[in-house]
Amino acid sequence: MNIDFHFHVKLSKKTEFSMDHFNEMLDEARDQGLQAITLTEHFNTRRFDEVYGTLDRMLPGNNHYYDRDGFKIFTGMEVDVAEGGHILVSGPKDALLEIRALLEAHTAAESFIGLAELFELCEPRGMMVIGGHPFRESNPLYHVDRELLRRFDAFDLNGKDLHEIGIQENIALVLPLGAELGVPVVAGSDAHQMFQVGCVYNVLPGDYETVAELKAAIRAGACKRVISPSLHLQVRAAGAVKKLLKKKVEVEAV
Repeated sequence: MNIDFHFHVKLSKKTEFSMDHFNEMLDEARDQGLQAITLTEHFNTRRFDEVYGTLDRMLPGNNHYYDRDGFKIFTGMEVDVAEGGHILVSGPKDALLEIRALLEAHTAAESFIGLAELFELCEPRGMMVIGGHPFRESNPLYHVDRELLRRFDAFDLNGKDLHEIGIQENIALVLPLGAELGVPVVAGSDAHQMFQVGCVYNVLPGDYETVAELKAAIRAGACKRVISPSLHLQVRAAGAVKKLLKKKVEVEAV
């Protein structure tokens, strides 16, 4: 299975959810050779409930993933924590939405939940918890207490960071952190726009029906990360188009 563990289906937190944009993103993912994604929309995005509510109406699902003509969309979200990091949480949809409801009082920057508290919500519910872009200057995780960092199921080798920090430079930061703590490293594109889709992804043997199965395969060392030779161009193009589209949306909203 070729899968991306960090994937957005909205252009930004402030924009509305659009099935047209969603379908464009998924069409590109399939064209790039992916068979699955983990949907990690921001937990405090505008109208978070609308994302899963719309997908419930539009696509068949089984509480673990939505099926779009054989393409799997595993359920997840990206959570901001008080320490400043971004955390990718994925697992059964009912447990995910239960956690999201418990985070309702923590959606503003001044009230973000602590990482330890987030683990206490996620671990009993069997969620996979990935530390997003641990060395991003604006939202780092590497500085957090090592005992907390060891609780992650994986760290995110992030497409945007590979571009901004440098491919070899970012690898030289993230992989040693994972090795030191005994935490695997997986790839996530962090795509919000179609041009960034496929800049990085993961290859796992066989097929998977649940996030628990994916987590077990990652922990067993079965995950191979792939970095596109055109990563820099993809991320630059996506950033430029995203800026233009956001301006267009903002003008139309006035």
